[in-house]
Amino acid sequence: MEPLADISSEVVEIVRDLIQIDTSNYGDDSGPGEALAAEYVEAKLKEVGIDCERYETTSGKRQGVYARIEGTDSSRPALLLHGHLDVVPAQAKDWTYDPFAAEIHDGLIWGRGAVDMKDGDGMILALARAYARNGIKPPRDIVLQFLPDEEAGSIHGSHWLVDNRKDQFVNVTQAVGEVGGFSLTLRDDVRLYLVQTAEKGIRWMKLRAEGTAGHGSFLNNDNAVTRLAEAVAAVGNHKFDIAMTPTVRDFIKAVSDALGIPLSADDPEELLSHLGPIARIIGATLSNTANPTMLNAGYKHNVIPGTAEAMVDGRFLPGFEDELIKDIENLLPPGVVREDVVNGIALEAPFEGHLVDAMSAAIKAEDPFGIPVPYTVSGGTDAKAFSELGITCYGFLPLLLPPELDFSAMFHGVDERVPVAGLEFGMRVMDRFIRAC
Repeated sequence: MEPLADISSEVVEIVRDLIQIDTSNYGDDSGPGEALAAEYVEAKLKEVGIDCERYETTSGKRQGVYARIEGTDSSRPALLLHGHLDVVPAQAKDWTYDPFAAEIHDGLIWGRGAVDMKDGDGMILALARAYARNGIKPPRDIVLQFLPDEEAGSIHGSHWLVDNRKDQFVNVTQAVGEVGGFSLTLRDDVRLYLVQTAEKGIRWMKLRAEGTAGHGSFLNNDNAVTRLAEAVAAVGNHKFDIAMTPTVRDFIKAVSDALGIPLSADDPEELLSHLGPIARIIGATLSNTANPTMLNAGYKHNVIPGTAEAMVDGRFLPGFEDELIKDIENLLPPGVVREDVVNGIALEAPFEGHLVDAMSAAIKAEDPFGIPVPYTVSGGTDAKAFSELGITCYGFLPLLLPPELDFSAMFHGVDERVPVAGLEFGMRVMDRFIRAC
């Protein structure tokens, strides 16, 4: 089965259109929202005869789009393809090109969302339109979700849908979304394609220290700021133990087999030295992590405050949540207490079965040097919400990347960009995958 002749004809135009719609999410509901992008997606689907619903979640500007494409065998469980329409903010003065102009330079589309994740939205939308134009029915029902608010925790997006619109997920058992399927070139003849099968859980915490308030010129042996600083330094400098999950184990074995050299989590520096810039993501999935991110104390230069607070971004591997909390508690000095702020589950799916086989076959058909491997993403996605409905989630929106492109730096970074040829490659892979799933 060869890809449709026109499968890649629209994806670049659609991705550029989506980038040019500012959907910046500032995390406080002050941004423009996703309504204009949702209107665009709705119009593109209806233009080719696909019935869809543009819905509101918590306000008129928080909008998404839902559609269900009927398959040849609707008795089979449905597959969800999902992407989020919002992006993190960008300041034009920091960028080489306007982050919302979607200009093409050096064979790449530049702009906020080019990688996270209007490229994926564009691929899903272009795929649905190509099937409608060509009268193609997938082997089972495909549910499409273009979602709001992923960049701020999905409270106005996927979590709201799971709580309020379960009707949109009837008979859905598996899902495919972001942060997977991209290439990692190890040698000219060896490319790994990282399929996300796991993601770390979230424990955002507040550390609070109490002390004795007083004049800034006095001696003070009960200083809340000093106590908090000790706690922040201890947490920030702590090296967590390597945690071997099934996905981490399988990833290390795949890299070792591909390179023909023995690699082990016991020597993480040697392992990561072979992975180029993507090592910053992989390195964060070998253990739990905790990074201090915000500090708050005092109200005047010459007044010692009675309290001081710090925010910590804690992430844990599947099965290692208790270890994270225990380690943090053991690091805190007397007088500093920990409070939970945001909790999010960790996920892990098996790298096996018909769906994974279809992903692997599609990659190998388009890239003879391609080797699909499972990996863990260090951040979080909408999969956390969908898993509450018993849906097994994967990250697989393929991209063939130039070896020199620092792909991990594209996520939330300045000068975010995606290769045109990589998008077109991804469309061919997605066509093969969906028609075999």
